[in-house]
Amino acid sequence: MIRIGILGDIGSGKSYVAKSFGHPVFNADHEVSKLYQKNRTVFKKFKKILPDYVYEFPIDKIQLSKAILANNSNLKKIIKIVHKEIRNKLQIFISKNRNKKFIILDIPLLMENKINKKKDILIFVDSKKNDILRNLKKRKNFNFKILNKFKKIQLSLAHKKKKQTVFFFVLCHTPHKQIFFAGRRGSTEQKGRRGREGERRRSMIAKTSTAPLTTREICSFSF
Repeated sequence: MIRIGILGDIGSGKSYVAKSFGHPVFNADHEVSKLYQKNRTVFKKFKKILPDYVYEFPIDKIQLSKAILANNSNLKKIIKIVHKEIRNKLQIFISKNRNKKFIILDIPLLMENKINKKKDILIFVDSKKNDILRNLKKRKNFNFKILNKFKKIQLSLAHKKKKQTVFFFVLCHTPHKQIFFAGRRGSTEQKGRRGREGERRRSMIAKTSTAPLTTREICSFSF
């Protein structure tokens, strides 16, 4: 089994790229939402540490947001509880897909919580700043203050770029059309627009379709 970890800024299109492979995806954000809706054990833990904010089940994300804004330490408390559960869910996912050639790990704190392994393929997803901002504004109950708190506990994007095996630059993202470039580390992610265009034929895949990436395409730029 080959593990592919997705890195990148919040709102850059990591989940979109993860789904494009057509292989099993572990989406940590979706798993967290399930915990809030269905896991009473997590609810009891939150209620114990955040009694002024968490008092009804299912867990209200807005109340959690208020807790995070009220005290800087609350975010770390929440993450500690949530990521223990996420690790357990991940192990179940890996076991379930142990016979698959590829699995995709779409986990926001993949490196911060040391979930990635040495032999993992790490893909860094990048997008234009305006596109990232537009994606974030579409999210329900999005709060820039909370975003900044999350960024403070994350490793820098520069550090993650150094660790990447492959990079994706998302140019277009709509329900009917997807366009992105992919290439090996050290080719075009450090070049300007002209460099990116010039290197495309030799070291990049240009994908313009709604079809998932094939195993052959993944291998062509992942190794």
